[in-house]
Amino acid sequence: MISQKAKYALRALVALAKKPSGHPVFIGDIAESENIPKKFLEQILLDLKHHGLVASRRGKAGGYGLLRPADTISFGEVLRIVDGPIAPLPCLSKIAYRRCDDCAEEASCEVRRVFAQVADATRAVLDRTTIADAIAADLPIRLRELVA
Repeated sequence: MISQKAKYALRALVALAKKPSGHPVFIGDIAESENIPKKFLEQILLDLKHHGLVASRRGKAGGYGLLRPADTISFGEVLRIVDGPIAPLPCLSKIAYRRCDDCAEEASCEVRRVFAQVADATRAVLDRTTIADAIAADLPIRLRELVA
């Protein structure tokens, strides 16, 4: 399950992607349209800014906008920024591997073997799905084939 913070981050990025390029959006406008608490959204956008996903401008014509095209920002990237590793077990994490305390041997762990498939399938969808895909009326064929 993703955190509420990750869900808000994804919704904010989708909202920004729907706006014309070069037209910054005020935090208050995003917060209102997406029903996100403004103070929480400020923290989220600051974090996304530090990771190079959004840019901000000050002043009357200021606000936030995507720093990269929406088709280059994957759901997986955003989830890793906000929530950390995408893995159901610590021994399956690609970026924060940790051996399970109660596991005698990973190679023969039946639970790990099953959840490795879950993790691979999840990563495949999240890393191939972009903010632009989320805006599209239908999932791209490449994603439908992954989940079929």
